[in-house]
Amino acid sequence: MLVAPPEVEQLAHRVIGAAIEVHKHLGPGFVERSYEEAMAIELALQGIRFRRQLEIDIHYKGRAVATSRLDFLIDDKLLVELKAVDAIGPLHVKQTLSYLAASGLELGLILNFNVPSLNERGIRRVFRSIYPE
Repeated sequence: MLVAPPEVEQLAHRVIGAAIEVHKHLGPGFVERSYEEAMAIELALQGIRFRRQLEIDIHYKGRAVATSRLDFLIDDKLLVELKAVDAIGPLHVKQTLSYLAASGLELGLILNFNVPSLNERGIRRVFRSIYPE
């Protein structure tokens, strides 16, 4: 199993714990925005530093051509994308990989709240080094 630096792994573990807490209280079936609001509350309650809906520049040959938004950037080290879909699919992974490349980060978490158990099919770790630019 691939691992990130220890401080990033610790952040990932804490964020997953926060997501499990949110899922325990809300369960599946709501729109993504509901989970985003709840995650912001839970992250703050747990003292986890984050920025939400952070705009990042998309570059082409050294020039900014657009911006995109990250759901959460945790302590400037970990990208977190939230979903409320039937299943995490290849497009979600590709989107997260693009965000990792644009932000220069190595690890991203995709958290899908529309599942019976977050631990079974709701968490996907995405490493940029698996898919180099």
